Amino acid sequence: MKKILLIPLILCIGLNATNIEFKEAPKNPDRILPQDDDEILSFAPILKNGIDAVVNISTKTNIKMGNRPNIFNDPFFEQFFGRDYQGRVPQDRTQRALGSGVIITEDGYIVTNYHVVDGADEISVTLSGSDEEHKAKLIGSDKDSDIALIKIDAKDLHPIAFANAKDIKIGDVVFAIGNPFGVGESVTQGIVSALGKDAVGINRYENFIQTDASINPGNSGGALIDSRGALIGINTAILSRSGGNHGIGFAIPVDMVKNVITQLAKDGKVSRGYMGVNISVLTKDLKDLYENKKGAVVTNVQQGSAADKAGIKRGDLILKVDGEEIDSPQELSRIIGNKNPNETIKIKLERDRDIHFASLKLGDQQNAVITGKSSKLLEGAELANITPQIAKRLRLPITNGIAITAIKSNSKAQKEGFQVGDVIIQVENSPIGSIEDLSRYLNNSSKGAKRVYINRYGTIGLLVVR
Repeated sequence: MKKILLIPLILCIGLNATNIEFKEAPKNPDRILPQDDDEILSFAPILKNGIDAVVNISTKTNIKMGNRPNIFNDPFFEQFFGRDYQGRVPQDRTQRALGSGVIITEDGYIVTNYHVVDGADEISVTLSGSDEEHKAKLIGSDKDSDIALIKIDAKDLHPIAFANAKDIKIGDVVFAIGNPFGVGESVTQGIVSALGKDAVGINRYENFIQTDASINPGNSGGALIDSRGALIGINTAILSRSGGNHGIGFAIPVDMVKNVITQLAKDGKVSRGYMGVNISVLTKDLKDLYENKKGAVVTNVQQGSAADKAGIKRGDLILKVDGEEIDSPQELSRIIGNKNPNETIKIKLERDRDIHFASLKLGDQQNAVITGKSSKLLEGAELANITPQIAKRLRLPITNGIAITAIKSNSKAQKEGFQVGDVIIQVENSPIGSIEDLSRYLNNSSKGAKRVYINRYGTIGLLVVR
């Protein structure tokens, strides 16, 4: 069974909005080989710049055990361990983790992965060639792209140069720089194996660079650079059956990194456009029903959404957005996710074998969850209609219902027993097919407790909300 390996480890510290100015690498670079017999192909001179820009990140998370039931209080255990055994069970513990980051400004802004700093109470940064630790502040983080922005109090640092995403080609020589297994700075070499990889199941908005440069635990958040030393991606994960490196690594491409950290620096969060549709793959059987053989099939349109107002219907095959061709549902999700709320887009689609055009004003993806009274009944739970991407990311056994994609610690939803990956399929006697159904049934006229049926990885359960 394949595993997606990440470095597990939200601290929200607000600062004034900041505009990040990126150091740009020259565009349209030449590609060359050694010309003479006395020349050696070496990247030592350019690697120094990349190494200087990559930092080691260590995090500390205080895990409160609280008043969780202690199984060792059971008389069964007292027979074997004595009554004082429970006194040796720790109530609290500290979890530590290591990762990497990349300096992007001279005054201390550093980009890393969301999962490197997720939930950390303390973030420490060690610069290249130094043993001194700098305490870092979390400026903002974005789980859906797995990107976070932190800052240390320092000056005259060595920021990395950003490559142009359009310059990246399959076969380009690349280097992964980071702190694998906590052994310190190291560099591995490979090539760009593939571009635009999606449906991997790592995060929500996927458009990965695939590389065979060795990426190991601790490399997360480090730099993937080209042979000039320019940043082309942020190392994120490996695909492995055993936990070891098998030459299939993934990095978040530089264009997505720039887009996300620009918003994080300015607002501390990322706002994304939202159409309000469920989409599916154009399968072999469906292709016979359409003139076009590529695109994203609309399977549901949420009532009152931007797509609904623009007249998008079930069965529409979306072909282009603002002139950009749509090859798959993942491509459509990525393109819309890179748009801003309230941005107007133009869509080309096929309906009943005819070509149609639509113009719509995008909503805000952050508002695409239950609001109002419903959010009070399931307070702390982030909900979403199941899409192929969500089903793959959460490894859901079904494709119908409402998925719980995130839950805040100690929230009402968590205390009532809900978990990430639960699929809400029914409330009382009413089946649930969309967020609108759930909102309507939870807010109906009946008062008091309501029975909510969930599918938890193939097992049907019953929870009560009040």
